[in-house]
Amino acid sequence: MSQPVVASLLAALPMPAVAIGANERIEAANPAATRLLGAGLEGRHFITALRQPALLDAIEASLRDGGTRQAEFLTNDRGQDVAFRVTVAPALLREGAMQGRGVLVCFEDVTPVEKAGRMRRDFVANVSHELRTPLTALMGFIETLKGPARQDPEAQARFLAIMEAEAGRMNRLVGDLLSLSRVEADERVRPSERVALGSLLRSTLNGLAPLAAEAGVDLRDELPEGQEGPEVPGDADQLRQVFTNLIENAIKYGGRGCTVRLSMQPPAYEPRLRATGVCVRVADTGPGIAEIHLPRLTERFYRVDSHRSREMGGTGLGLAIVKHIVNRHRGRLRIDSTPGEGTTFSVILPVD
Repeated sequence: MSQPVVASLLAALPMPAVAIGANERIEAANPAATRLLGAGLEGRHFITALRQPALLDAIEASLRDGGTRQAEFLTNDRGQDVAFRVTVAPALLREGAMQGRGVLVCFEDVTPVEKAGRMRRDFVANVSHELRTPLTALMGFIETLKGPARQDPEAQARFLAIMEAEAGRMNRLVGDLLSLSRVEADERVRPSERVALGSLLRSTLNGLAPLAAEAGVDLRDELPEGQEGPEVPGDADQLRQVFTNLIENAIKYGGRGCTVRLSMQPPAYEPRLRATGVCVRVADTGPGIAEIHLPRLTERFYRVDSHRSREMGGTGLGLAIVKHIVNRHRGRLRIDSTPGEGTTFSVILPVD
């Protein structure tokens, strides 16, 4: 097999690949390998191009005994870590004697797999942490009630109230986890029913009016008068969950004396959708959120102020659920905030 033939075969591979001869020099590399490792690979000793010890050991062993090896190759692309699973396999690069034998080195990008595994590990760790705190508190209070507070009715009442709050927190967390799981399972299935958005928003707002009154928040209905529409393709229960979460957050974190406005613009062309859509805004005049936090607000368990969030009964999953529901409806979620002036959540939904 001639070198041009080897080069043409490598060029047809969809992954980075290099051929290394028995003389330990690179005989051919495809364009993907050139983008990964740099230009001018042909003719160089493989050690000067592949400088990671585990991969070098695998290549040397394969050249020596003709066996197949695997190794990892880690690099960085525009600030992002990239991981490759590298397979080193014997290959006949030229017909003839032993000098025609070499190895073929193929790089498989496993970054998405590694990222998914890391996200899964982080998720399990976060859930464990969130459950451990209330469980530890419950165990401590139970031990106290069985011991020092056994004959103290006042202490019993105080501890039982705290235990009820901690149990409620765990119940909300489990509920949000189940909700997030259901939303993620359905995220690729677009809803087929039509929902009158105006009616849904107004009923959601009315249902949260007592919570706003108790929190000392001015909840304002700025929806178009006397309109049930526009209609959008959607799941009514999930859309109600989206706007309930957003309005509840505005009430809880806006603080006493703030104003929360719910408004809806008429259907119009939305550049972010590249189609006609309707924009619903939940705006508050609360303390606002620093810009550094905005890109991460929809991450699971991310909190701007974790202590305050837990005190308010938050699980850290509300905005993650909102994001996935909006994605399922092929919509967009935008967050704008200025510290000291307030925060606006905009949900843009397609009407067709």
